[in-house]
Amino acid sequence: MKKVFFAMMLLCNWAIAQSNAQENSKGTIGINSQFSYKMLDPSQNLRKVNILLEERQKGALEDRSLTIGTSLISIFDYQRSNEDSKFAYLMRHPTSTNQIGKTVTEAVIHSFQISTTGAINNWITVHAELLYNPEQSFGQGTITTLTRNQIQLYKAFLVMGDLNKSPFYGAIGKMDAPFGQVGSVSPFSNSTTWHAFGGLGYGLQVGYRKGGIHAKFMAVQGGSQFRALATPVGNGSNVPSKINNFVSDINYTMNLSEETELNVGGSFVFGSAYCHAYPVTHFNPCQDNNPAYTAYGNLKISDKFVAQGSFAKTVKVWPGTFNPNPPLDVFPASKVSSFDIGAKYNFNPESNVIYTLSGEFSKFIAGPEGAPWERQNQLVIGFAGMINRSCKLFFEAFRTDGYVPLNFVSGGNLAPGETHSVRGSFSHGVVLGGQVIL
Repeated sequence: MKKVFFAMMLLCNWAIAQSNAQENSKGTIGINSQFSYKMLDPSQNLRKVNILLEERQKGALEDRSLTIGTSLISIFDYQRSNEDSKFAYLMRHPTSTNQIGKTVTEAVIHSFQISTTGAINNWITVHAELLYNPEQSFGQGTITTLTRNQIQLYKAFLVMGDLNKSPFYGAIGKMDAPFGQVGSVSPFSNSTTWHAFGGLGYGLQVGYRKGGIHAKFMAVQGGSQFRALATPVGNGSNVPSKINNFVSDINYTMNLSEETELNVGGSFVFGSAYCHAYPVTHFNPCQDNNPAYTAYGNLKISDKFVAQGSFAKTVKVWPGTFNPNPPLDVFPASKVSSFDIGAKYNFNPESNVIYTLSGEFSKFIAGPEGAPWERQNQLVIGFAGMINRSCKLFFEAFRTDGYVPLNFVSGGNLAPGETHSVRGSFSHGVVLGGQVIL
């Protein structure tokens, strides 16, 4: 009898242990629209590893939870250029097959994203995003062609760290490079600085954040197929196959008053996008790397006002900006630089609908004064209404000056001594749209 009783006790204890183990292994699946907005917004705060760590520090995500988010951006836009098929507005990937004549009018799906964020425990988190973006795809053909209607794994990374317990953290995967301040104040349009220097690639990132100091280092898998992170990997290959690139960044945040905060910083990248020889074909292998550096700053006053600016420049000249054929051979190879300055004002930051007015000017410089590929400017004035901090309706008016595509920037695809870059080209237009996030 005692043996039976003892066996029953063991069985009960085992059942209780199994029940507790199952209970501890249970998690939650849900949505957090405000968190998903911060992670999926494609233009404003682009340092997503930092956002994830900050949100976990504030307790926005519970342990053993899976958060699912979706983002849909639909737009109506009107554009007019003074040159046939020379539209420099970079929120669409310009091709002669998509932008014919001097006027374009559209009502389209700009992009769709779906993301999952898994909080394993207090210091391990994973995040992944799928992206559909026919308007900015580098695939061949028109926006109805299958090659431009693909779904891609845009970002995916594992983050290790708990800022409540340690100032150190790490991340590994496909993520934004921590180079400069490439986010915009505009509700929809990315700045020219992002288009010129905003990097995305495979890598390993480590960081330190404490007392206003934030330092980051990212070892990057080289090659030239990821955006803005190109280094030669040998054998004439452009495939990211060696960890031979890196990005470093340090910034400092100081409190000027109870409601005023100033952040200043600088970054360095060992291999930027501007390393190709003439004629330039984007994503082809490079013979050598071209480093770049940047300095940036932003000022925040309460929750109402933000002003920011940055400057970035390559260390060496971009070899492909020299065309050896007359009459274009009078323009020497040039270093590449970009700068931006912008500000936005939130009229009612405590309301369920936040109205924001913004303005931003950014400039991409690829050649010497007077060259057809000298510069491309972008001015954007925006107005947006943010509903419940996760749904945004926006209006933008923009103007661009100069038409400087990266492919064959100084020529090479036309007759010798000709280029499709046009210094005197300008375009203007409006964008009306919305971004809905769940």
